[in-house]
Amino acid sequence: MYLLLSVDDQIFGVLGWAFVVSGGSLCLLWLCFGLLNKGPGPALDGVLRTAHPWLSRGMYVLLAWAVVALAAGALERPLPGPEARTALLVLGAAALFHAIFHLWRHTALRDGALRRIIPAKFHKYL
Repeated sequence: MYLLLSVDDQIFGVLGWAFVVSGGSLCLLWLCFGLLNKGPGPALDGVLRTAHPWLSRGMYVLLAWAVVALAAGALERPLPGPEARTALLVLGAAALFHAIFHLWRHTALRDGALRRIIPAKFHKYL
């Protein structure tokens, strides 16, 4: 939601800090415990199977970049390099491609990718 509101540079507030705290928490979990996914899945092979864990790490790096840039901008201590809005837009684009990739895996490869991602109580809707 914050990504949609980031078009306006003046918006931050509670929603921005919620993004910083939740995104920072996810990054800390990644740093402490590593990747928390169950791996690439049995139907994924070749280059995509090799790239899967590295693309997951890339998503965490983009999230950390967006969190740090957003927090620094909110504290009026902007970092050198792209501003927070750019980081959020890059993160949003990567998340969109990430979601499309998992939908493709679930439908084309039929490897149950969405069943591996979402809680078991929602499996009946897939």
